[in-house]
Amino acid sequence: MYLITGGAGFIGSNIASALHDKPVIIADTLGNDEKWRNISGISLEAIIPPQEIFKFLNENAKKITAVIHMGAVSSTTEKDADLIIRSNFTLSQQLWNFCSQNSLPFIYASSAATYGNGENGFDDNFDSEYFEKLRPLNAYGWSKHLFDRWVLSQTKKNNVPAQWAGIKFFNVYGPNELHKGSKASVISHIYPIAKKNKKCKLFKSYNSGYKDGWQLRDFVWIGDCVQIVLWLLENPEISGIFNAGSGEARSFFDLAKNVYLALDKKPQIAYIEMPKDIREKYQYYTKANMEKIIKAGYNKPLTILENGIKMYVQELINNETLYKKYS
Repeated sequence: MYLITGGAGFIGSNIASALHDKPVIIADTLGNDEKWRNISGISLEAIIPPQEIFKFLNENAKKITAVIHMGAVSSTTEKDADLIIRSNFTLSQQLWNFCSQNSLPFIYASSAATYGNGENGFDDNFDSEYFEKLRPLNAYGWSKHLFDRWVLSQTKKNNVPAQWAGIKFFNVYGPNELHKGSKASVISHIYPIAKKNKKCKLFKSYNSGYKDGWQLRDFVWIGDCVQIVLWLLENPEISGIFNAGSGEARSFFDLAKNVYLALDKKPQIAYIEMPKDIREKYQYYTKANMEKIIKAGYNKPLTILENGIKMYVQELINNETLYKKYS
């Protein structure tokens, strides 16, 4: 059976859904909102609270097929660094060591936030010299980078799980993210505005190299991220750190425009001031280098932004009642 931490969250629930024909255990908190709906259509073996993960693992070590660690404090604006370290670094270390000691595959979520402002590129090199150059812009990115560096140290000691993979997710969008509220993708925020045929708002640029709305990001469809995870599970001889992106840098203007077009509306965009507290920590450009995983054998086509937005908008239309519960 597969244990998915953060299994009711955005990426975790989509992975759980893709593994629907296999026994899946989810470790997560559901809270008082509508997050439970992310897993409402999935057949599960059990849902366990995060504080009982190791009790469950110790009792079921021989039954576990793989540990898929998607649970984390994922907010790039979270201020509590102690909470971030407990959740994103210490817990990840403990899960890694358990999988190493029990010869289990371990797949975990890293992040494109580890690349900082991108001055050193977005290459998923598993190299200590390259790692030393990266400067994440916030505590979340730093915590993910800290764990990646620790993983490198463990490989040199040969303290490794049967298979291991760190996936550097870029700007993921798609179904099951609405519980994230303000932290959900820009697409989900523009959708209700565009549907009402009103004007959406994007941040102004504070970098002379980018026009307002033309800050560039690698927006990646959730389905592609899930396929990468499944491919790794199907190829246990493959280990390493891999990017998960579209391989394209697209503007927020393109993103907003395509949400309107998917709804057969004329794009309407205004530009607003960016909050001062994030101006110095803002990524103006991200683009995943996907060569490494492709050379490793991954050959599924990556979804272009226009097609991904069409699929997502249709999903939102089909689940309008659920959308309103989050709005």
